[in-house]
This record gives sequence, C-alpha cells and structure tokens, in this order.
Amino acid sequence: MPRVLICDPLDANGLKLLEAAGIEIDNRPKLKGADLQQALRDADGAIVRSGTTITAAELERPGKLRAIARAGVGVDNIDVAAATRKGIVVMNTPGGNTVSAAEHTIALLMSMSRRIPAADASMKAGKWERGTTFLGTQLTGKTIGVVGLGRIGREVAARAIGLQMKVVGYDPFLTPERAAQLGIESAASIDAMLPSCDFLTIHVPLSDDTKSLINARELAMLPKHARVLNVARGGIINEAALADALKAGTIAGAAVDVFDQEPPLAGHPLGGAPNIVLTPHIGASTVEAQDAVAREAAQLLIDFLTKGVVQFAVNMAAVDRTELEEMRHYVDLARRLGLLHAQVATGPIERAEVTYRGDLTRRSTKLLTAAFAAGLLEKGLSEQVNVVNATLFAQERGIEIVESTNPKQGDFANLMQIEVTSGGQKYTVAGTMFGSQYLRLVQLGPFRLDSFLEGTMMMFLHQDVPGLIGYIGTIFGKHGVNIAQMTVGRKLQVPGGDAVAVLNLDSTPPAEAVQEVIDHPKISQVQVVNLPPVGEMPAWFG
Repeated sequence: MPRVLICDPLDANGLKLLEAAGIEIDNRPKLKGADLQQALRDADGAIVRSGTTITAAELERPGKLRAIARAGVGVDNIDVAAATRKGIVVMNTPGGNTVSAAEHTIALLMSMSRRIPAADASMKAGKWERGTTFLGTQLTGKTIGVVGLGRIGREVAARAIGLQMKVVGYDPFLTPERAAQLGIESAASIDAMLPSCDFLTIHVPLSDDTKSLINARELAMLPKHARVLNVARGGIINEAALADALKAGTIAGAAVDVFDQEPPLAGHPLGGAPNIVLTPHIGASTVEAQDAVAREAAQLLIDFLTKGVVQFAVNMAAVDRTELEEMRHYVDLARRLGLLHAQVATGPIERAEVTYRGDLTRRSTKLLTAAFAAGLLEKGLSEQVNVVNATLFAQERGIEIVESTNPKQGDFANLMQIEVTSGGQKYTVAGTMFGSQYLRLVQLGPFRLDSFLEGTMMMFLHQDVPGLIGYIGTIFGKHGVNIAQMTVGRKLQVPGGDAVAVLNLDSTPPAEAVQEVIDHPKISQVQVVNLPPVGEMPAWFG
C-alpha cells in the first residue's frame, strides 16, 4: 500500500480522497529536521503547502519517496533541482486558487475605488463623514488594463466585463483573435495600453524579466486618476516607485496583496502611502480554494502512485524515462528552437508548424513538439511550463501547433524545421544535430548557415560588403565583448547581396554597443537572443 506524508494542514476532503484510493496516510504536519527527513524517506509521496520547506538536505537520502505534490502554485519551498537529481517528481496545483485570486482582485478593485477600508476605519473611530471625504469612482464604463492573461488574468477580465468595464489586455502569448473571443481588446505592448487605463492589474510571474515591470516610468504614463493593483507577486510593481507616485498624486490609488519581502519590514514605504489598500497575501485564502488545492494535490498523488500518470509536473516529462534519456539532445534542440522563436517573434504568436525530417521521424515527435512548445512559452507564463503542459497552455492562448514528418533525409541526417506565425508574419528557423551531441542552427528565415545554438547570440541582417566584420569587431572590442564564433549566410551567394550573420558572444553586449551596430547603414536589423549554455538541460528534464 502506498504511503503519503501530509507535511502541512490539509483540507479534510483531500484526506478522504487518499483514504478512498487505499493509500496509507501519515498525517504529521509541521515536522522539522531529522523527523521530516525520516518521514519523507518512509513515504512514497508527500503533500506540502507553504509551511514546510523541503531542501536538498531532506532529499539527500530519499528512501521510498517518488513524488511531492504542492497544494498550491508556487514551488519555492521545494528544492526542485535536488528532487530532480534524486528522480523525485514535483507536481503543483495550478488551477485550485484561480477563482479565489481573481475574486480577491475584484474585491480590492471595489474597495479601492469606493475607499471602503478608510470609511470603515472612520466609522469605527466614531465619526460620520458622509460628505465628500470618501468620494469614490464607479467601475461601469471604465477601462481596466490586464497585464498577463493566463488563468487568473482571464478570470479577472471576465469579471470586469461582467461589471461593464472595458478590458484591454497585454499577453505576448495570447493572439488578438483569441483575446477578442474573450471580450478583451488586445494591446501591442504595455506602454501602448497605459495611457488609456483607469485601472491597471498585473497577473504575470516574477522573473528577471518582470522584476519592476511597472516602475516610475510606467506609472508616469498612466492618467492621474488611474489606480493600480498587484495580486500576483511582490516586486513586479516597484514598491518605492508606487509609494512615490501615490504621495506625489501621479496616480489616484493602489491596492496590494503581495510584497517584495513578506511580511514587510517596519517602515515599509507602502505602509505610509495615501490612498492605498493593503492585504497580507490572502488572494488564495478562501475555504473553496483550500478545498480545491487539497483535492487536486491528493488526486495528483493517487494518479501517480496507482497508475503511473504524471500531471502538472514541474520537473519531468510524461514519457518513459529510458526513451527520454535516448532523446536528450533532440529534446534540447527542440527547446532551444522554441526559446529562439519566442525572442524573435514580431508580435503575438499565432501558429507554429514543426516539420521533422530524416532520423527524427523515427523518434517520439510528440515529445519533441512539446519540448519546442515548452521553450516557446517558458519565459512568459506564470505557470511552470514543461513538456507535460506546454501544448495545453499554447492551445489555451490560441496558438496552433501542428507537426508533419518527412522520412527523406535531404541535406541533413536529421532536421527540425519550425515556421512560426507571429504578428501576421511567418519566420522559419531550423536546427540539426551533428554526430551524437552537437546542436547547430542551420536556417534563419531564407538564409542557410551553420551556427552554434547556445549562449548569447546576436543576429543581424545586412548587405554583404567589405568592412562589416572589422567594424563590429572594433565596437565589441571597445566594449569588452568577446566574439566566440561568427557565421554568415548569404541568400544568393553573391557579393554585396542580402545576408544574415550570427555572432556567438561570451557575454551580453551593452545597449550602447548594439546601437552602434544598428547605426551602420548596411545593417538593417539586429536581434540579441539568449539561449542556455551548451549542454544545459531544462529542470523538467531531470
């Protein structure tokens, strides 16, 4: 009989599901240190919430432990890399708190717009300030900008539409057509939507790319009557800049449920800011959400321990491990082509057509297509993206992914060619594997070439004229950027014609260096793409 350790208090309905499935329950919340380590070793699976931290030390000798389910979305309290190294599946419950988080956003929206907390505090102080002291603003007819249209963002948008608000949304992975189906007007960029927003709400993951996504510059682009909400993650809206904007009257109000550091330190700038509603990270704190995540976590472990089924895993694929090891380098190739396409896309991605040729047609192309989709989406979604859920997330965002095969080898023993339509334009990249492990980029648009598919890459379109290589070398030498490799692909194989060049760089070039390259009259387009170092596999691969 499989055994599951309950590491944190779990709703009773989750426990009942486990019991009904014939699973032995070790219900000992809040274990620490050696006691936690031993309990994990004795269990086949474990369920945690936010109270228990599972580090590499707890997983050093995992014993029977095969799976950990997080009753919630974030897995920050689990050392996923350590679990992966030990062959332990880590799963989460991405949908359980969606509705509660969306409802809390709307609750804050209304509280802020009608100044309810301040009015409540005034009444409890014995006052009766019925005049204009708490003059608010109605929501009907107002425009709300939603940054990030994943599960929670879409639920917020639906509720705002129900309140007769106009919803403008920005999400690089949601096509305008799909947005329109949801009643959302798609914005080309965050900057484009800000001047029209009466309210702005953020629903994106916290990452290096989204840290201080809304800063002083963006706040200044909002109308002075605008109000801002953050029920996503602390740090996405710069807290100091938000406090300054409130104090200066640059914006009219704010509501915040999440903070850079939780709990916030004494003297936090938002604590003394005017016209702000603060809550202590309670977006998912409802009876229904706790019941839902408990049920989902229990069902994940039931399916895994009794059927071998893996869902919502953040660190492995739903395929046979032997097969996955045999396909390691092809999976790496597919993911890198997805990462590249995501960074060169000219707008919302609408369609991807993946074509396999030669040896690849005898492999699990479904897995490779999922690995490509994971690379395409992994930097822009709040959910943990891997080969298990990537194609589903793409489908939810209106991205059509199709694949075809051609067993004929052509110029290469194996070839993965991917045409992506974004912003109404089609762009093709292709990659291959030389020997048993060497990944190469062999096509960019109409150009054929042979480039390393790794690290920092600068790609530029140009006319193939003398002096360009020296010009660029001088610029990068001046800025201390080393060129590791350079490849040129010509369209017509004639001097002076159109060509593309790919530089593999040892470091990311500063913006000034890139601008100097762009300024050359024979260079028409420059893009810097960041890919993983050679050999670095995604965490979900194991």
